[in-house]
Amino acid sequence: MVYKLCRSTKAYAFLWTMKKAMFQLHLGVFLVGFTAILGALISLHSFWLVWYRLVLTIVSMGALLLLRQKQLAFPWLVWKKLLGIGALMALHWVFFYASIKAANVSVALVCFASVGFFTALLEPILLKKKGQSAEALLGLLGMAGILLIYQFDTRYRLGIGLGLVSALLAAWFSILNKKQIDLVPTEQMVWMELSGGWILLSVLALGHGLVSGEGIPLPQKMDWVWLLVLSWVCTVWAQQLLLAALKKVSAFTLNLTLNLEPVYGILLAFWILKENQVLGWSFYAGLALLVTSVAIQMQRVKKQTQALKIQQ
Repeated sequence: MVYKLCRSTKAYAFLWTMKKAMFQLHLGVFLVGFTAILGALISLHSFWLVWYRLVLTIVSMGALLLLRQKQLAFPWLVWKKLLGIGALMALHWVFFYASIKAANVSVALVCFASVGFFTALLEPILLKKKGQSAEALLGLLGMAGILLIYQFDTRYRLGIGLGLVSALLAAWFSILNKKQIDLVPTEQMVWMELSGGWILLSVLALGHGLVSGEGIPLPQKMDWVWLLVLSWVCTVWAQQLLLAALKKVSAFTLNLTLNLEPVYGILLAFWILKENQVLGWSFYAGLALLVTSVAIQMQRVKKQTQALKIQQ
């Protein structure tokens, strides 16, 4: 009787732990998707939006790392690699928010979904591994959706162009991150990369200021509110939630759930910004192709994971 009670108690505790981890995971992904909405609400130019986001996040995360006495003394070669990856990440954010401001949140997020296509192209080159034709074909299906929107809705062509550059940069730094993931604990790695992004943008800002004579623009009152939400809630807290969830769920579950980021973002854009009222039929047709490609890819990964479990 006591043995059965202990087993049921352990099972209940495990079930509660997994439910909590899944809640943290989905909340973290939801908050990441909300960053696109904040990009539309903040009036700053995309460059300065990212610059302020990086400043606030670096200070906040740095304070947390110091309080937890996390190590930051790593070899210079590691620092150099992570600072470079962070520079690519910052440029990705600049182009992503520029896409939002040139088009809208929904179009920018549809373009962001093309990261899979660019990953299929770049991964064999950067990691020197054999490419998978199935992933490339699925990426092409998603790109067909974007081209459909581009062809039939001329209002968003600039935004689509900027969004595709953003997706290319996202694929690039994500692949490079895979090579560094075991060198540094995740929290320190994120802080170092954010620092690299801020350094690059600051150098660019300094060069532009010397040429134009313009200083750093100050955010408006509500911009400060949204920037703090962007930094503390959608970056620092979201990162903590995802890291906490990753301790309990598999990397497969994490990657599968991250595919919901554009979906959450687009639904939020429909609800908060009423973007569904201004989007034409070509957007929904393109979105359908993208969702189809993502769904097929998720099913492929699931089957591959099950096959590996059977072999083990």
